[in-house]
Amino acid sequence: MVVTGRLAVLAAAGALIVAVALPSWIGVIVVTALVLAIAAGDIHDAGNIREVTVSRPRITTVRLGRRVEVPLTVVNTSSRRVRATVWDDWPPSAGVKQQAQRADLPPAASATFVADTEPDRRGDRNAGEVTVRVIGPLGLAGRQLRHTVPATVRALPAFRSERQLPSKVKQLQHLEGRNVASVRGQGTEFDSFREYTVGDDVRSIDWRATARARDVIVRTWRPERNRHVLLILDTGRASAGRTGDGTRLDTCMEAALLLGGLASRAGDTVDLLAYDRAVRAEVTGIAGKRLQQKLMHAMAPLAPTLAETDCRGLVEAAVRRTKRRSLVVWCTSLESGWPAADLLAAIRILAHRHHVLLVSVTDPEVTRLAGQRGSPAALYDAAAAERSLAERDRLTEALRRVGVGVVAAPPDRLPAALADEYLELKRIGTM
Repeated sequence: MVVTGRLAVLAAAGALIVAVALPSWIGVIVVTALVLAIAAGDIHDAGNIREVTVSRPRITTVRLGRRVEVPLTVVNTSSRRVRATVWDDWPPSAGVKQQAQRADLPPAASATFVADTEPDRRGDRNAGEVTVRVIGPLGLAGRQLRHTVPATVRALPAFRSERQLPSKVKQLQHLEGRNVASVRGQGTEFDSFREYTVGDDVRSIDWRATARARDVIVRTWRPERNRHVLLILDTGRASAGRTGDGTRLDTCMEAALLLGGLASRAGDTVDLLAYDRAVRAEVTGIAGKRLQQKLMHAMAPLAPTLAETDCRGLVEAAVRRTKRRSLVVWCTSLESGWPAADLLAAIRILAHRHHVLLVSVTDPEVTRLAGQRGSPAALYDAAAAERSLAERDRLTEALRRVGVGVVAAPPDRLPAALADEYLELKRIGTM
């Protein structure tokens, strides 16, 4: 039972009547009984709150930075009119502006309200209870009931670099010969026969075809399709640093989504592994158009952990998931004080079995500080920045000496740089 301010006013008026006209215990009892009878009648006329049901979708997805409406349906299953106030409880991070709605429902009628949500960060936002309060026609009292109606708004990564995907796919189609003649002579997948010309590798001569023809015939090849790509997201301490409007992990997600979309259109299989000291997310066995949605849903709850990444454990987890030679793309940062010896020792194992790309988010602020010379304080900042850049360059060179490719770029250019590196590997027949 709930009461309103009107009942308090009515009770105060009754107390005044008792004090002026009926100053006795009988007067108190009579007026109190009268007030309670009026309130009880108002509660009765408010309707049966237990016959008011609520429902809504179990899960709703939205890209970070966009708004989405979550409908809440209220149904009056009773034979009497119900006037109700509905409170839809959401956490502040869901960005819901208005949480209270009024409903006037005739018998067997329904009404739908929407929670206009705009999450301020990735991940799941779980709704709280839905409170329904019905008040009688006199506005004195009523009933209140809370409903547990599970609902989740999942904020997926923004994926702003998606607009670059069509142009990268066109470049891929050009390389594969869908718009222009196929690139031949490299790769491992058979393409066609042609006559031998001076300069051809004699190992490509097909002697059986030559025996059936008058000229020497050679086999041509094209880059193999259906290769395997393993995307590794480092969710350790190195990914927590902020660059621009987000963290390094956010930028790595953008790059991984763009590369995943491009590789899936090339016919490659793409897996995802997020790791710091344990597996945080994993996507395997998904191909085609469903891949990007699966990647987004797996990445949505990820957050950096304030612990150093276990490089050896990460490599062991990657090796278990790659049974054949693959392209392993390790997204991390080389500017965060990596223990170079641990990283090099671990990555050599991957480089021995797979083609490895280490993708590093560079901080534009470090580059800017390295060029400042205006004051003694700026000079010290520049010296520290120069030292950081020199350490990164030394580690980059050491990685390249062991056969690891390095793609390093600021946050706004990293997704495109990684996609271009993948296209270059396709062009030369490595992928």
